[in-house]
Amino acid sequence: MPKIDPRDAAESTATGDRFAPAIQILREAISYGAFPGCAFGVWAGGEVVVEGALGGFTYEESSPRVETATVYDVASLTKVAATTAAAMLLVERGQLDIDTRLGEAIPGFVDGRGAHDRAREITLRNLLAHNSGLPGYVELFRNATTPDLLLDACLKLRLEAEPGTRAEYSDPGFILLGKALEAVTGEDLAHWTGREVFSALGMSATQFCPASDIRNAIAPSEEDRSFRHRRIQGEVQDENAWVLGGVAGHAGLFSNVPDLLRFAAAIIESGAKPSLFAERTVRQFSQRQAPGGSSRALGWDTPSTVSSSGQRFSPRSIGHLGYSGCSLWIDLEASVAVVLLTNRTWPDRKSQLIRQVRPAFHDAVRAGLG
Repeated sequence: MPKIDPRDAAESTATGDRFAPAIQILREAISYGAFPGCAFGVWAGGEVVVEGALGGFTYEESSPRVETATVYDVASLTKVAATTAAAMLLVERGQLDIDTRLGEAIPGFVDGRGAHDRAREITLRNLLAHNSGLPGYVELFRNATTPDLLLDACLKLRLEAEPGTRAEYSDPGFILLGKALEAVTGEDLAHWTGREVFSALGMSATQFCPASDIRNAIAPSEEDRSFRHRRIQGEVQDENAWVLGGVAGHAGLFSNVPDLLRFAAAIIESGAKPSLFAERTVRQFSQRQAPGGSSRALGWDTPSTVSSSGQRFSPRSIGHLGYSGCSLWIDLEASVAVVLLTNRTWPDRKSQLIRQVRPAFHDAVRAGLG
């Protein structure tokens, strides 16, 4: 695939629409096979300035066309739109101290460990900052066939580094964080966030475990030929989350562009008007954490030297990616948010072209905003 450059897209687009170069990048991405379709939206100046959709659910001519409101498996956007959002609200309400040790929230994490086991020092802050020392990804689903077995396997994972000394993006860390938050609220993550976050913000399409009768209206993730041996559509793609019943701290959420823009607006407007999130909380959770050089804030990522957000998002930006090909970036300084949802894993997970598409698309959007 030729390198995607937003300047090339601008030169090849003959329309006066300020977002035409950004949309052209997405059209080219579809033609190159980066993904079969996508939905996108931009929030700026206190309102949605553009929403749209291109392509289909799959590459077949008969495939349903993607619409702006099409629901996608947003994969690791779950980490911010559900798990981190829950942590933020619980901190605001005085129900959560993120410096609480994980073993106090989930005693099973330290059961059987020695008195001097370094895992005893892990805090919820470490999990949010991805510096707990836990491994990045483990195929727990290969041997753990039930939710209890998978959680038990996660609880028994050994650390690969001292807490706070290494930034390692960790799915197991967020599985455990989700369980810790459930211990605090006394409810499962899906029910609590459904009421306190999604319903509160009018995110009517956002949910865990979509009902079977609406799955055909959700963009499919992949043709799974190695684990479930079927088309994955309307059920979580992530295998560990699937074994956990579809609800997990690291993955499992389904959403669409309008809902995620509502969520982003609540983050942006925290200081300008009454919002679900307090300004002080957004400021706290958007600060980079140890070790030095890590781009990770609390739950959120921030722009790095080579970032999926491109070159035009300010240092005061937060965002996150999803393995399925989704992304959310919020510039707190410019009050701009950009959502891009794709199923880049269709029909399989081989394509990495999304890595070129995201920064080029974001740069073109920000150029269009001026």
